[in-house]
Amino acid sequence: MDKKIITTAAIFGMIAIILGAFGAHALKKVLSIEQLTTFETGVRYQMYHALFLLFIGTTTIIRQKSKKTIYNLTVFGVILFSGSIYLLATNSLMPIDFKIFGFVTPIGGIFLIYAWFRLFFDLIKPIKKEK
Repeated sequence: MDKKIITTAAIFGMIAIILGAFGAHALKKVLSIEQLTTFETGVRYQMYHALFLLFIGTTTIIRQKSKKTIYNLTVFGVILFSGSIYLLATNSLMPIDFKIFGFVTPIGGIFLIYAWFRLFFDLIKPIKKEK
């Protein structure tokens, strides 16, 4: 599971850097300041959670069951949160109106918050010794 988490972290990080560079160079010419700021928010949160997954995959102080839960919440959260932000920020460039998917962004945010809560909960919960 740890290798899968670290691999996903690397992929999320790589994509965040690519999209950040794309936004800073190519999209800067075609998006408004507000749209570009929104796009950058998606990139920033994706990178935060790439680093979060890197931590989760390399730490030994969290149970494997919790790692799996945190991983799933984070992956779905990033896809829904950052993914919807990318679509909404570039909506004016697309032939399809993605504004109808705006409700997805807070759902992704809730997944990300719950992933962090799960980490917190796992850290404060005493570990039962196996017999």
